[in-house]
Amino acid sequence: MAAKFNIRVYGICINENDEILLSDEYIKHTYITKFPGGGLEFGESTKDCLIREWKEETGAKIVVLNHFYTTDFLQFSAFNPNSQVIGIYYKVEIKSGLQIPTKTKPFDFEKLEDDAQVFRRMAISELNENSVTFPTDKKVVQLLKKEYGKK
Repeated sequence: MAAKFNIRVYGICINENDEILLSDEYIKHTYITKFPGGGLEFGESTKDCLIREWKEETGAKIVVLNHFYTTDFLQFSAFNPNSQVIGIYYKVEIKSGLQIPTKTKPFDFEKLEDDAQVFRRMAISELNENSVTFPTDKKVVQLLKKEYGKK
């Protein structure tokens, strides 16, 4: 199998109550918590990818506010060692249509099956590196804690 790049685009959404939206997922018999988003498709801009992914996953229309972070270290895919992941993170705001319930308990799936997904709100004050699964997300949490620790 040829080596390739896997470009992932994620949205950081913090509401007026200083709660962040996280995605709990069950993929290939593994529990994962990450920021909402997904894979860039050929011919798509990173912002268009993020808008599409949020619409598909949450039903929400979002506005991409600003770039927050791009992976600056080597990271291989957790699911494919021949794939190098590049994560691009933007801050986003939900404009309308969040059509999914948000939970408060981790992995509170209606039914545990492969590709199960549920969204959860967490107070930014409670967020820490162990709240998320992947190294790129852990780096984003560090940066968010620096930013919100100053407020």
